[in-house]
Amino acid sequence: MPLQDFIFYFKLGWAHIISADALDHQLFILALVAIYSYVNLKQVLILVTAFTIGHSFTLLLSVLDMIRFDSKWVEFLIPCTIVITAISNLFRKNFSLKSIKINYFLALGFGLIHGMGFANSIRIMLAKDQNIGWGLFGFNVGLEAGQVFMVIIILLITFLIFNYTRIKRMSWVLFISAAVFSLALKMALERIPF
Repeated sequence: MPLQDFIFYFKLGWAHIISADALDHQLFILALVAIYSYVNLKQVLILVTAFTIGHSFTLLLSVLDMIRFDSKWVEFLIPCTIVITAISNLFRKNFSLKSIKINYFLALGFGLIHGMGFANSIRIMLAKDQNIGWGLFGFNVGLEAGQVFMVIIILLITFLIFNYTRIKRMSWVLFISAAVFSLALKMALERIPF
């Protein structure tokens, strides 16, 4: 039943980003998107797709049992990626598309780490399934759909803020990045694996 597998894993991928338990992913997306405005929708969608590619690659290698990771270290590294992304935002002086190209590499590279976080959980589920391809595809499409949903919400909020308040873009980026940094640092300190 490939369609049923697809739907099941799509919902799993969607929940992996949208659920209340997905704060680390939500903070990472918020940190990545904070420096963009609503006019950069295309660039932001490419950015979250780069994250999905990294996430998917690690997940695939894990499901095929080609790599394994100590979950304690992964759970520590995930908030560290958020801290680094937020720090990158805090020291940014220019928001031109040329100056923020590094974000594509951050999204792809850190997507590899975030993919490790769910790999242990889904490996067992997918390994028992005869339609691994449909399962991985459904999960990744659900993941991407959840991210796009979050991006649209964030960019809609920035549209309202930039057009209906006196808040400047730099103030917004500093506020969001500092808040994300604080939450992610707290998460990282709570998860130190030694």
